[in-house]
Amino acid sequence: MTDTDTHETIRYTADVVVMTPDGNALLIERDWPPFEGHWACAGGHVDPGETSHEAAARELAEETGVHVAASDLCQIGVFDQPGRDPRGRYVTVAYVVTVPSDTPIVAGDDARTARWWPLNGLPDRLAFDHAEILSAAAALTS
Repeated sequence: MTDTDTHETIRYTADVVVMTPDGNALLIERDWPPFEGHWACAGGHVDPGETSHEAAARELAEETGVHVAASDLCQIGVFDQPGRDPRGRYVTVAYVVTVPSDTPIVAGDDARTARWWPLNGLPDRLAFDHAEILSAAAALTS
């Protein structure tokens, strides 16, 4: 057995659930595969030299126009289920942050649109395992 047979490439990402005090969550509509047209938490790859906190804050700003300090992010957990991403093995560190209800949002980067959704009325078409991440965030903040 060769080394490549026993090791898989693992990609490191960070996702962030943005909540309002009145129970809404910020989601983006993905503008690229996989899951094009599905709703997702803001997030993406952790760049070289970056922590997952920093990546989550950067991706949030790039995709929604919402700026938060990396230190304001509270870790929800690590999501590493094999098959959670059809592109290969992805491990994400997910965070939650609460922002004021009147926080303006602007879709950017890879998002078709961004909008607030009530936690009790999330869209059916959620990307990846983001339903699980949103559920974990709601449990943590309730």
